[in-house]
Amino acid sequence: MKRILFVLASALLAFFAVATSAQAVTIFNRNTAPQGAHYAQGFGEPTCTLTGTTVNCTGTEIVGVGNTNATVVLAVTATFTGTCTNRGGNLVEPFTESETTTTSETVLPDENGRLIVPAQSATAPGEEEFLATFECPNRNWTADVDTTDVSFVYTLTFAGFNQPAIRITG
Repeated sequence: MKRILFVLASALLAFFAVATSAQAVTIFNRNTAPQGAHYAQGFGEPTCTLTGTTVNCTGTEIVGVGNTNATVVLAVTATFTGTCTNRGGNLVEPFTESETTTTSETVLPDENGRLIVPAQSATAPGEEEFLATFECPNRNWTADVDTTDVSFVYTLTFAGFNQPAIRITG
């Protein structure tokens, strides 16, 4: 019976891993949360949406945390790929540079062991901001950005635990 349950659980996990590969992936690890911690009635895992270089994550409520604080971190990374061009119009050197904006907040539970996790938002620098500070190796060269990729990591980690209880990547 245990073997059948293991096979079914493995198949289900494999299905969800494939089904969510194109979107944000959320992991809730009860092993890295206070015993008995669970989402409050009417609440569920936070969701994060990406618009341009801004990520907005919804809040949630977790009950059964006792007197355990948590830290919420949202890191948004913009990766810029482009080239440096000399005055003659020749592409001289490619570049790939990343810049990350991080927000962090400590959340305290109320007297009933309820953790009210607020919504989070962070914006990575856009192309204009990046180009305003980026310099090609030669001051006579001009930087041009070809692509900008944005990714994010949202975590909620309880005090006393080394790994996050909630991790959302996208």
